Amino acid sequence: MKPFTFALRQEPPQRVDLSPLTPDRLAGKSIAQIEEIEIGVTRISTKVGDLFKISEGDLKNVRFEGGSTRFDLVGAKLLPGFAIHVEGDVGAQCGRLAKGGTITVAGSAGPHAASGNLGADIEIKGDAGDFLAGPLAGELAGMAGGRIIVRGKAGERAGDRLRRGILIIEGDAGEDFGARVIAGTIFCLGEARGRIGYLNKRGSIVLARGGCFGSTYVDCGAHELNFARLFARRLRNHSAQAAEVLSRRLRRYGGDTAVYGKGEILTPD
Repeated sequence: MKPFTFALRQEPPQRVDLSPLTPDRLAGKSIAQIEEIEIGVTRISTKVGDLFKISEGDLKNVRFEGGSTRFDLVGAKLLPGFAIHVEGDVGAQCGRLAKGGTITVAGSAGPHAASGNLGADIEIKGDAGDFLAGPLAGELAGMAGGRIIVRGKAGERAGDRLRRGILIIEGDAGEDFGARVIAGTIFCLGEARGRIGYLNKRGSIVLARGGCFGSTYVDCGAHELNFARLFARRLRNHSAQAAEVLSRRLRRYGGDTAVYGKGEILTPD
């Protein structure tokens, strides 16, 4: 069955909140009712029908034909068993607090993508903005589950305060990659810059390229890690590049000893 489709008529005149357009929130509503949903974030009214032509289909699969950097909160609080696909870019907080399901973005995503993600699988085929999987201001932890794959590059502080889950960046990462990680696993398969793994507590940071991590990381030598090879098998269908890095002999750096010191950075030997 074809997906339930929102075809973009025009570029939004303002930022829009698309969190109401998830399968569970749309269930039981007619096309006319959906067109009347208010998605503007200012006093200027913007409704779904102003921006999208709607085609009925399988509500378990929602598709946006056309994207915009003004599309905020796409897939927010998405539930398990549902899927959202965006044929274009999205704005801030894509997948915010998603509990499950899958979100695919054919373009790039704005800041705070996957913030607070609890279990969704999110694929961004372009680039991601700053604070990928990171917390909003005032929150104590970032992503707490699920898997994120960015096929392009990511902005600053990717993985900030990651609590749980897997984050893979196949391109470069901006400043302070993996800062303040609590737990979970983060990959950068391009070049990572800045204070890599700054104040890492118990997280695993995997880098395709080595580097200098400062005096608070301790070189623990090169190892053949069985768990890394098993992990590589699990990732092979999702990111062949990440799986290839984990399949090599790896050098382990323990740290950050400025905090718990139970985290690690792994790089090919």
